[in-house]
Amino acid sequence: MKPLINIFKILSDETRLRIIVLLAQNELCVCELSYILDVSQPNISKNLAKLKESNLVTSQRKEKFIFYKLKNENMIMTHIVKDILGNLENYPQLVIDQNRNDGNQNWLDECCKHPLIQL
Repeated sequence: MKPLINIFKILSDETRLRIIVLLAQNELCVCELSYILDVSQPNISKNLAKLKESNLVTSQRKEKFIFYKLKNENMIMTHIVKDILGNLENYPQLVIDQNRNDGNQNWLDECCKHPLIQL
C-alpha cells in the first residue's frame, strides 16, 4: 500500500504533476522546465530531486546539462499519465504547458546551449 500512497503524495503537488506530464512526453532540462512552467530553477530542481528519490525520473548528462525523463517502470504512474494525456483538454494548465513546450521549441533548443540566459 505504501508505494501507492507515495505516488499520490508525489502527484498531489501541482508543480511535480506538471513536470511528470511534460517528462512523459519529452526529455527536458531544468532550464526548459523552468521556462515552460514559469517556475524558478531552484524550485524545479527541488521537485526533480523528489521525483528521482521516488525512482520516477531518470537523468542523463549531456555536456554541462542534465536532462530528465519519466521512467516507464512504474505501471501505476504510467497508467495515470496515459489517462491524463488522453484527456488533456480537461486540464487547462497542462494544455498551456504543452503549448509553451510545443510553441517555443526554438527557444528551448537554445536555452541549454547558452548557460548565461537568465529565466
